[in-house]
Amino acid sequence: MWEKSAALTMEACSPRQGRTAVLAAVGAHVPSIVVTNDDLAARLDTSDEWITSRTGIRTRHVVEPGRSTSDLAIAAGTAALRAAGPDTSIDAVVLATSTPDRLVPATAPAVAAALELSGVAAFDVDAVCSGFVYGLAVANGLIAAGTARQVLLIGADTFSTIVDPADRTTAPLFGDGAGAVVLRAGEAAEPGALLAVELGSDGALAELITVRDGWFAMQGQAVYRQAVTRMAGAARDVLARTGWRPEDVDAFVGHQANLRILRTVGADLGIDAERVHANVTDVGNTVAASIPLALAHAHAAGRLRAGDRVLLSAFGGGTTWGAATLVWPELG
Repeated sequence: MWEKSAALTMEACSPRQGRTAVLAAVGAHVPSIVVTNDDLAARLDTSDEWITSRTGIRTRHVVEPGRSTSDLAIAAGTAALRAAGPDTSIDAVVLATSTPDRLVPATAPAVAAALELSGVAAFDVDAVCSGFVYGLAVANGLIAAGTARQVLLIGADTFSTIVDPADRTTAPLFGDGAGAVVLRAGEAAEPGALLAVELGSDGALAELITVRDGWFAMQGQAVYRQAVTRMAGAARDVLARTGWRPEDVDAFVGHQANLRILRTVGADLGIDAERVHANVTDVGNTVAASIPLALAHAHAAGRLRAGDRVLLSAFGGGTTWGAATLVWPELG
C-alpha cells in the first residue's frame, strides 16, 4: 500500500533554511446517508425555507450506524494518499477532530495503523472548527524542524453523534465528513507552499460552544458575531504577513459554518462572492473536516486552478481561530 518511512537519518531530519510544508494531494469522504431539510422538517418544528434562509444549508451527510470518526478519516486519508501516488512516504499522521472514537487513546494511531502506517508519529489535534488550520501549523512545524518529510493531515468529525436530534436550532447545522491533505517538505517559493499561518484563542469565551450532558450546545448569536470578527481579523493578519491585499486573493475558503457567515466575512474583507468558495449547502458544518472538504470539492469541480492565491480562515470552540495562505499547486 503506502510506503512507511524508515527511521529518519540525521541529515534528513536536520532543520533547513526555508524548509516549509507544500501541498501535494487532497482527498475527501462523506457518508452515504443524506438528510435533507424536508427530512428534518418532518420531525422538527422547522421547514426547508427556514433552514435555508438562515444557514444556506439544504442537505447534510450523517455517519452510517456502526461507523465512527476513524472510519471517515481512513477513507479520506486513503483518497489523499492515492492522489499523492504509491511511492508516498508518510512520517506523521495528524488528525484534527473533536469527536474522537474514544477519549483514550487518541484516534490518529488507529487511523495510521489502518492505513498501514504503523510506526509513524500519530496524534490528534482538537481545536473544534479551527482544527484543520491548527493542524496545518502543526504539520508545517514538523516539516520545518526536519522531524518529518511528509505529513498526512486529516480533518474528520461526526457531530451527528453529539447533536441533540430534537434541537431545532443545532440539528440542521451539522453534517459528518472527512477531508485530508498530504504535505511534503519543500521551499517557500514553490506552488503549494504554506506561506503564512495565524492562530489565536480566547478561553474566556469557552462557554459559547460546549458539550453539556452529552449534547452539543451553542450560543448562536454570540458565536455568529465572534466568528465574523475573528475570521476576518485572522484573515487580515495573515494577508498582511503574506504581503497580499484582499483583491489579490483568487479563492477564499473559509470554515463552512453557514453561508451567511462566509458571505459576511468575504464582504468585510472586500472579497466578492464569486471568489468565496462554499460547499456548506450540500454538506453542512462538518467542523474540522470543513475546510479540507471544501478544498477537495473545489479542486474536483475545477474551481481551484494552479497559481490561484488561496486564503483560508476558521473559527471554532475554545474559542479558537486561525487563517492561512498558499498558492494552489498543479494537482492530479
